[in-house]
Amino acid sequence: MTPQQNKPRKGSRFRRAVVAGAVALTLSAGGATAWALDRFVVQHVEISDVSAYEASQTGTSTGTSAGTSTSTTADTASASAVTTDTSFVSGSSNINISKVTTGSGNSTVSYYVADVVLDDATALQSAFANDSFGENITETTSAIAEAHNAVFAINGDYYGFRDTGIVIRNGVVFRDEGARQGLAFYRDGRVLVYDETTTTAEQLLADGVWNTLSFGPSLLDNGGVAEGIEDVEVDTNFGNHSIQGEQPRTAVGIIDENHLVFVVVDGRSPGYSAGVTMTGLAEIMQGLGATTAYNIDGGGSSTMYFNGGLVNNPLGENKERGTSDILYIAE
Repeated sequence: MTPQQNKPRKGSRFRRAVVAGAVALTLSAGGATAWALDRFVVQHVEISDVSAYEASQTGTSTGTSAGTSTSTTADTASASAVTTDTSFVSGSSNINISKVTTGSGNSTVSYYVADVVLDDATALQSAFANDSFGENITETTSAIAEAHNAVFAINGDYYGFRDTGIVIRNGVVFRDEGARQGLAFYRDGRVLVYDETTTTAEQLLADGVWNTLSFGPSLLDNGGVAEGIEDVEVDTNFGNHSIQGEQPRTAVGIIDENHLVFVVVDGRSPGYSAGVTMTGLAEIMQGLGATTAYNIDGGGSSTMYFNGGLVNNPLGENKERGTSDILYIAE
């Protein structure tokens, strides 16, 4: 399969929380209504069958990892896998899920931790909503995970919210528009924060990058809480895209090569979980032993999936919001 001809529209994408307001403000503005719908609601599909596209780019079977087909890898892992309510152990990964609750009353914070050790870094894969690449394409984390036989998944960076950033997934380049601080997962198990504006997707691929995330900010600097993280804006070219205050959060932390920790903090639910600030998130990651940590899409998108079900409680409503992508580990 090859990319369709309809090119992505330029400009950042509001989150769905503000889409309705943006559209409402333009209802009486004639053509502006169509513009807002096109910009914030209408799907713009560039690649309609990502699995086939990845296979065509890598010259391997659909969903391949380091030259071995996903089906073969999955069959081998499943044969020896041991799963409990909070853990999964196979020949390629060791996953342990835990819940942490701190504080009391309206200051209570609840978050979920997945401690993950991989035998092969490429066991951590990415998938897009509806197996399609483009903008305004969404599906719940659980639905995407189930479609890819995932035992574990978290929401990704919501790449479809914007048309900038370097997007490399499963060793294939999908976008090369460096704009911010990114996170690169290498085939050899390293995970590094980098400046997207100083390199290219092709160079990263040549250096052995397997997946990238484009959101941020980086939370830790050599194990210490990074400075200035309360003032970061992920998207600054249109509207207010600040991510400050106590919010639901998702983060990736690196303890060692092939030893990762994923955290999903619930929020906006007084009495259950208020959410955390960016500094609070950094301190959580620091306390878990991470030396590098990176913030990805949060709010209603913050979701952890394990063994066929939702682990956390998004916005205290036990209801997932659609997202554009996930990171996952297959059964």
